[in-house]
Amino acid sequence: MTQAIVIQVGQCGNQIGSQFWSSALKEHASHDSSGIFSDSVSSFFRNVEISSGRNLKVSKPPSLIQNLKARAVLIDMEEGVLNGLLKSNVGELFNSTELVRDVSGAGNNWATGFHFYGSQYQEQIIESIRKECELCDCLQSFFILHSMGGGTGSGLGTRTLSLISDNFPDVFRFVIPVYPSADDDVITSPYNTTLAMSQISEHGNCIMPVENQSLSTICEKLGTAKVDTIKHTVSESKEKAFNRMNSFVSKVILDVTASARFDGSMNVDINEICMNLVPFPRANYLVPAIAPLYSPKISQQRHLDAIFSDVFSSSNQLCKVDLRKGTFLSCALLLRGNVQVSDVRRNVDKLSENTKFIYWNHDGWKTGLCAVPPIKQMYSILSLANTTSIKYTFENLRSSFYKLFSRKAHLHHYLNVDGMDIDQVTCAYESLNNQISFYDEMDNAQPLHVARPKVI
Repeated sequence: MTQAIVIQVGQCGNQIGSQFWSSALKEHASHDSSGIFSDSVSSFFRNVEISSGRNLKVSKPPSLIQNLKARAVLIDMEEGVLNGLLKSNVGELFNSTELVRDVSGAGNNWATGFHFYGSQYQEQIIESIRKECELCDCLQSFFILHSMGGGTGSGLGTRTLSLISDNFPDVFRFVIPVYPSADDDVITSPYNTTLAMSQISEHGNCIMPVENQSLSTICEKLGTAKVDTIKHTVSESKEKAFNRMNSFVSKVILDVTASARFDGSMNVDINEICMNLVPFPRANYLVPAIAPLYSPKISQQRHLDAIFSDVFSSSNQLCKVDLRKGTFLSCALLLRGNVQVSDVRRNVDKLSENTKFIYWNHDGWKTGLCAVPPIKQMYSILSLANTTSIKYTFENLRSSFYKLFSRKAHLHHYLNVDGMDIDQVTCAYESLNNQISFYDEMDNAQPLHVARPKVI
């Protein structure tokens, strides 16, 4: 059985991580209440013997769970969120060796996070990650959770990603970056997002982008009170809404790894996702969508065919794009629950009629069937769409970036940080342009018609 390590960076990354660990514990407890430390539990957790503190392996006869510890590294340059997480109901999952923290914060400045704190803490970060790696029997992937608009998440998050890429190049790197809303109150977020994006495009194997605004819209749709996705001090009702938003992101990780943790008739391994969905290094953005979005009573469950349609609706996307405007390079449908192969084939055939795939990959579907459904659901679908439609999101980012950069507004805050220069900003802007141009090329790609040789 393979293992994964979760790297949580910044306030956003650690809040999502807190929700993820709570959801993972509940899911495994729901699946098997025997208290046995199994292969599935070992994917994200270690079992530590209480008396000696040594790590217990998955064994035959099976051993009971004694003291679970998360396979995680928690990084933040402000103490507030980490202190709250350690005092929460999942706080006992973490050791001090897994924590990297400071008190002053990065001040919404990518350069401060990447260069100042990145240089100051890189040895401690790598050492903490290495210790977690040494406790794995078969490490297969990292999941990096961070925001794109702030300073610590965007700067130190991408610095951590580059360190992982350099030190553990053979381990798959799944990045879940949270993009800011259009009405973000961090004025410099276009700089932070563009600078961070150049790093994740280069160092991430698979990038599953999430938008604050999309999460907020989903919560509104489900009846949760509208929340300000930026403010950090929230009331209890808003905190519940934040937890709901974070639960959607944590569900992506649970569904991507479900086949590695549980049995199924068509299990999809982590390496298959990268191999089948990313045809080129630049084409590593996978738009996530989930259905159903909530856990209804069994009598109110939507029909299986309906959730196949739902997962291609913009209202179910965690990063909103118009799939009708783009070309699919590939698409994964990862199903959980009591679903038959015939049901999948019938619905995939139906979806194919209205889905435009690039000419050299007409049958670009990758499907997976995991027998274990999510908690309180009969079945669910996670869609990962590699589509050129995401270029419109990047074009909006480019426009916001240029409004600031053309006037050199706020740029001195970045250039005053040691190690930062104007070339890094222009290179990040060029990287964003290249990403958009790549998707333009994919949209306009036509099959080559080679004339047959004539026999004279």
